Amino acid sequence: MEPVPDVALRPVHDSDLPVFFRQMNDPESLRMAAFTAADPTDRDAFDAHWKRILASSAVNRTILVDGDVVGSAAVYGPPGEREVTYWVDRAYWGRGIATAALRALLAAVPERPLYARAAADNAGSLRVLEKCGFVATARDRGFANARGAEIDEVVLSLRG
Repeated sequence: MEPVPDVALRPVHDSDLPVFFRQMNDPESLRMAAFTAADPTDRDAFDAHWKRILASSAVNRTILVDGDVVGSAAVYGPPGEREVTYWVDRAYWGRGIATAALRALLAAVPERPLYARAAADNAGSLRVLEKCGFVATARDRGFANARGAEIDEVVLSLRG
């Protein structure tokens, strides 16, 4: 197994948004994430979404690998119900980047509990969350825009 590249987090810059938009329009990534925007190709909706979240109390970070923008990670939501989310460019999957980025985000945001959700068949994301200490606490069903159907999802929590 190749070593994990140098992973760093930094605040989101406006120049990251076109990269995120491209990453979030990869068909395989959309299918795996499942719970996505209704129309991920709608750039105006994407820009409006990012304007709202950058103005919110969310902790939003850009994931860098050897200086290149490869994704994003965030903690968002009201206190006591805050959730983590992340997105890594598919070209970087399977290299430990999501795990390293999530660990860095969790170190920067010490509040607990934190929650996460993942499609029940998204083994990679579930593995990342479990490596970072999240524990499955419930199952749910929700409409997954990227799949056009209601699917099973796993709810996880990080307490300590």
